[in-house]
Amino acid sequence: MPGSRLTRRDRRVIATGLVDGLGYAEIARRLARPTSTISREVTRNGGRASYDPDTAHRATKRRVRQRKPGAESAARPHRRPETVRAVERQLAATLIGTGLPKMSARVLAALLTTDDAGMNAAELGQHLRVSSSSVSKSVGYLEGQGMIRRERITQRRVERYVVDPDAWFQAFLASAQRNHQLADTARRGSDLLGRTTPAGTRLHALSRFHQQLTNDIIERARHWRHALTEPPPGASSTRA
Repeated sequence: MPGSRLTRRDRRVIATGLVDGLGYAEIARRLARPTSTISREVTRNGGRASYDPDTAHRATKRRVRQRKPGAESAARPHRRPETVRAVERQLAATLIGTGLPKMSARVLAALLTTDDAGMNAAELGQHLRVSSSSVSKSVGYLEGQGMIRRERITQRRVERYVVDPDAWFQAFLASAQRNHQLADTARRGSDLLGRTTPAGTRLHALSRFHQQLTNDIIERARHWRHALTEPPPGASSTRA
C-alpha cells in the first residue's frame, strides 16, 4: 500500500532498479509509490552508488525502535497560523534578496514551510492569493532550476509540487558550473593576452581563484549532502 512502510522486498526492487540505471520515477511506478518515497529512501541510505537494501532495512527498523512514544506529535507542536506566515514571508524576502524572482520565491517559501508533502497548483494559488497563470510560470522556473519537481497523485488525478531532496545540492552545482565557465574564459583570455602582461596576469589570477574555489565548494557540498541525509536527533522520521 502507498501509505505503508517499505518492505525488505520493496528495497530489493529499489536496489535492482538502481543497478539497472532506472530513475526514481520508474522505480516508484513499479512499486506503486510516490517518487519522493524512493528518492528519500535512497538519499538517506547512502545514495544511488552505495544503496544496500538489507542495510537500509535494518537502519529503518533501528530508527523506528529508537523513536520515543509521542515523538511525532512533539515534532509538530501547535503553531499559530500567523507565526507560520511570518516565517514564510521572511524566507520569501530572503530568497528574493538572493536574486530569485518574487513570485518564484513566494512559491518556494510556501512549499518549504508547509507541513504537507507538497501543494498542487490550485492550493498554491489559493494560499498565495494569485492567479493560476502566475503559479504556472513560477513553478516552471523553479522546475527548470531543479529546486522543485512535480509528483503525480494517482488517487486525485492531480499533480503536486514538492521541494526536491537534492534541491540545494543541484543549485550549488549550477552555480559551480557558472564559476567554471568564468574560470575557463579568464584562462583562455590570459593565454591569448600573455600571462606575463598585466591584463594576462589579472585574468590568470581570476581563473585560478574561481577554479580552486569552485572545486572546494563541490567537494564540500558532496560531503555534506551525504552527511546530512539522516534527520537530526529527536526529529521524527517521515514514513517511507
